[in-house]
Amino acid sequence: MIKKLFILFRIARKLALSDALKVISKFHQPPLIIKIFLNLFSISFSKSNDQSNKLTDEEKLCTSIQEMGTTFIKLGQFLSTRPDIIGEELSSQLEKLQDRLPPFSTQEAKEIVKKNLGNEMFGSIINFDEPIAAASIAQVHKAKINDDGVIKDVAIKILRPNIKKTFNDEIDALMLLAFFIESSISKTKRLKLVEVVFLLKEITNHEMDLRFEAAAANEFSENTKNDAGFYVPKIYWNFTSEEVLTLDWVEGVSIREKEILELKKINIENLSKDIIQHFLRHAVRDGFFHADMHQGNLFIDDNGQIIPIDFGIMGRMDKLNRRHLAEILYGFVQRDYKKVAEVHIMAGLVPNSVQVDELAQALRSIGEPIFGQSVKDISGGKLLKQLFDVTEKFNMQTQPQLLLLQKTMVVVEGVARKLNPNTNIWETSKPVLEKWLKESKDPINNFTEALNNSAEVLKKLPELPKIMDKANQALSFMASGKIPQESNSYSALNEKKSEMKSFRNQSIIGLLLLVFLGVIVF
Repeated sequence: MIKKLFILFRIARKLALSDALKVISKFHQPPLIIKIFLNLFSISFSKSNDQSNKLTDEEKLCTSIQEMGTTFIKLGQFLSTRPDIIGEELSSQLEKLQDRLPPFSTQEAKEIVKKNLGNEMFGSIINFDEPIAAASIAQVHKAKINDDGVIKDVAIKILRPNIKKTFNDEIDALMLLAFFIESSISKTKRLKLVEVVFLLKEITNHEMDLRFEAAAANEFSENTKNDAGFYVPKIYWNFTSEEVLTLDWVEGVSIREKEILELKKINIENLSKDIIQHFLRHAVRDGFFHADMHQGNLFIDDNGQIIPIDFGIMGRMDKLNRRHLAEILYGFVQRDYKKVAEVHIMAGLVPNSVQVDELAQALRSIGEPIFGQSVKDISGGKLLKQLFDVTEKFNMQTQPQLLLLQKTMVVVEGVARKLNPNTNIWETSKPVLEKWLKESKDPINNFTEALNNSAEVLKKLPELPKIMDKANQALSFMASGKIPQESNSYSALNEKKSEMKSFRNQSIIGLLLLVFLGVIVF
């Protein structure tokens, strides 16, 4: 605990000397005790940098957070998804945060690869280049490998040296700070700050095991191998470990480079539809989708194929949730609000006591205004958000998978609209939903699916289900923003709280003893 206090003081100094608190205060006033605490740590005899005066508040905030390192970058990214805690305005500012840090040396990268893969496999790597991209957790190098006598271009993703220890030490210190704030300021208890920091720890530790990402990419590739116009890079398992991930090198243009794509004669309108249809197909057909499909993670090759990268955040939905999603969206497309209400009740998503007509009326209040909007303003993701808000009033249980999907859908629609502002979300979605609903009602199809699922389970490596279960648990936590009471993580959180309470009580007793001894001696 003493070590955590030391780390906490170091973090406080770093935070106090940055512009972060000053900028955050414009959007969300922190408690007075935090301001006093940080002002004490902000005393500095060095000259301030006037260069920051030329930056906007948004740029100052992002720059300050990036300068504070991995833990704060991840905290900023996570809080951007929690406007309920920090407010909509500050949340929108943090969404602009870029996850970029200076690269570590190529020599260090090679040592990590050698330690993880062994000398023999390391000897099969040829032309290990300088880093081409560096983020807070890992960086990427281009290389060639000798894969059973065939030379292949690959991307090698490598975790930063000691990143797990550094991150976990700092996040435990921040959890202690959150505990002190909750204990001393009663108004902050509703924010559940300790749980928020603990959630970030769970999610980021999942991200820092590259085997999770490799397993996700491998499954995603199997699901989509027959999807025309969509390609997932191959994983090379012999060159992959907890700290190293090796996959096919992607030759393509970022989807954000619209002008270059047009010069290459790529049909932009078709591409904007394809990105939405592929995402929906993966969600409703496979129940497994890429949950971080922003522009930086999507490339287009010369044939117009969509190539996703970075599989650290994936979403999963069971059959019931997939059917639920498809029926909801298709019901809104058809403006059949009674059908959507019936699906909610039949699936047990709202209590049986809810009146169908009453729920249908509430759903109509969401759907009809949307159909009165212009095509460019219609959003399936925003519709789902409104749906969750309304159905919560009818005691609908939280569906973490659907929440994660809704957040991703907003991002995917944004990517499509940047390619073509007039993309019609409903017309684009309709054929995918119709096809899946029709096929899912076919008994022969259902029997074939059951056989395929059984065969797939037998093919999996013994440890793979365990790895994916952990990954799915972390992603569900991220989507719902809460930790289920029956989970192992809930027990771990309670152990942490007990440890911090014990430290607080011992500290108080120690302080009282010091005061008592001081009175006696002096």
